[in-house]
This record gives sequence, structure tokens and C-alpha cells, in this order.
Amino acid sequence: MRFRKTLAIGAAVVVGLSVTPGAAFGVERDVATNLVVPWDIAFLPDRSALVTERNSARVLSISEGVTREVARIPDVSAQGEGGLLGIAVSPTYATDRYVFVYYTSTSDNRIARFRIGETPQPIVTGIPRGRTIHNGGGLSFGPDGLLYAGTGDAGNTANAQNPASLGGKVLRMTMEGGPAPGNPTSSLVYSLGHRNVQGLAWDAQGRMFAAELGQNRLDELNRIQPGGNYGWPTCEGSCNDPRFVDPVLTWSTAEASPSGLAFHQGHLYMAALRGQRLWKVPVDANGGVGQPQALFSGVYGRLRAVASAPDGTLWFSTSNRDGRGTPQTGDDRIVSTTS
Repeated sequence: MRFRKTLAIGAAVVVGLSVTPGAAFGVERDVATNLVVPWDIAFLPDRSALVTERNSARVLSISEGVTREVARIPDVSAQGEGGLLGIAVSPTYATDRYVFVYYTSTSDNRIARFRIGETPQPIVTGIPRGRTIHNGGGLSFGPDGLLYAGTGDAGNTANAQNPASLGGKVLRMTMEGGPAPGNPTSSLVYSLGHRNVQGLAWDAQGRMFAAELGQNRLDELNRIQPGGNYGWPTCEGSCNDPRFVDPVLTWSTAEASPSGLAFHQGHLYMAALRGQRLWKVPVDANGGVGQPQALFSGVYGRLRAVASAPDGTLWFSTSNRDGRGTPQTGDDRIVSTTS
């Protein structure tokens, strides 16, 4: 197993601010190597991890340095950005044993639940499918015990503002796939006006944040409000329009292109694909965010998933074998860090 000590130099690149150098030391180790486009990470109560591979449709278990396949999701269509994407573990896993996955089929994106060793059963279907782009894929349980999903506009910008479409939304549901009690409407839709949401996280006070891929100019970190409209496709970045909720932070697409998002020890961590770094964002007691800091810039290549591990470390995955990166020996990998 490989260990490293890294000095990562970062810079806050919120639009309109000057570059502010920063430094952070971390001790990293590989917990898994030679994976094929790992997309998301979730932990079981026994502290083992479950990892999805986008193109292979495999769910892998990582426990005490051993990686093994525990499930292969049927009907996954891996084209472009689609395939086996998000994974979430039931908050009552000890009693119900349910695992949830978000994946692309030949006709749509869907969410299914299953127990290890059993056939997955779809609970939500009809999320618009992009042939190659904007399939979303974020999947996480919130502190309220309900399941949330981030979806993409599937390459059709009209989906984002259409309340009848499940595309370009944050969805909130029960474990059976029904609209959650207290949703803004009687549908699954919790917020709308999104382009492509792949990362979801909550701070210590239960406030929800989402990482969103922009088009050509600006990527976004949004604080999600029930019923909020986040402006796509009318605007990319801040709208300065009372109809829409502005992002709390933006980055140039060259320095972010975000996917995974996690809250860990008072900070949000956002994995950057094109930006090839991990953004560390402080969050205060009122939900305000501070100056972002870039970690591991260019060290590991494209970064996809990030998760707060039960042992107090932070895990993140590379995405260098997705057709857009330059694989290093051992890629794709999952790294544990003390940063």
C-alpha cells in the first residue's frame, strides 16, 4: 500500500476575487487501485465502503484493503457520462439492509434499491436520459432520513424549468420512491433550474448544498432551498434576479467541473474533474461559506467522488480512465487522506 505526504498549493478562484495562495499538508494512502471509472462512495455501518463503477455496472466492496465485487446492476447503459452513478446506504441499514443506486438505462435514468445478493428493483423511473451528457447522478440520504437525487437536464435545457420533468432538478423521496412529505409540490421535485447536479451534502446544522456543472463559464456551489429555482438556462452563475437563487460560490469551468461533494470536519470538499483538484470550502455556523482552497492540484488528475469516512479520514477517487483523463499507473484509484 502506497503512502504519501503532499504539500498542495491552492487558490481561491471565486469570480471577482484575486488569487490568494494557501497550503495544506496531508498524509494520503491508496485504499484501492486499478478501478474502472469509480463514480461514488458510500459506507456501511461496519465501516466498509461500497463503490460504483460507471462503465462496468459493478458495485465493489472495500474492506481492510480488500476490494471485491458484491453486485452487478442489470440494464445499465454506459454511454458518455451515463452508466452506474450514485450510491446511497439506507440510514436504517442495520434492519432493512437496503442499498440505493442511480443509473442510466437504455431509455431513462432511474433509481433502484436492493439488498446485497438480490436483484435491484427500480423505485423511480423516467428521469430524462442524455445520450452522452447531463445525466446527473448524485444520490444521498439527508439528515431527515429521506433520499435525495441530483439530476441533469439531459442536454435539453427546457427540462430544467419544466416542473413536470424530473430532469434538471433536485429530487426528494421516500425509500419507496414516492414524493417525500413536505415537498414543495405533490411531486418528487424539491428544487429546479439546475443544469447537471452530481454532488449533494449537508453541513452540521442540516443545511443542504449541491455541486453543479456549468456550461462554458461558471460552475456552481448552491445552497438548496425547498422550491428554489436556480436559474438554468436563463443564467449561468449568479442571475441577480429575484426569481432565482444565486449560487454561494462559482468557479471557472477550467478550475472546477465539479462532481462529488462531502461535508467533513467543518468544511465542504468538492471534487473537480477538469480542474484536477479537491476544493476545500469552510462553512460557518450560519451556513455561510469562506474562501475556497485548492488541494492536490494536478497530483492525481481528474477527481470524481469524495466522501467522509467513518474513521475520520476523507476519501476521494480519480476518474482518469473515463476517456477524458490521462491514467497513471494504478488508476483509477481511491485515496484516503487526513487533510
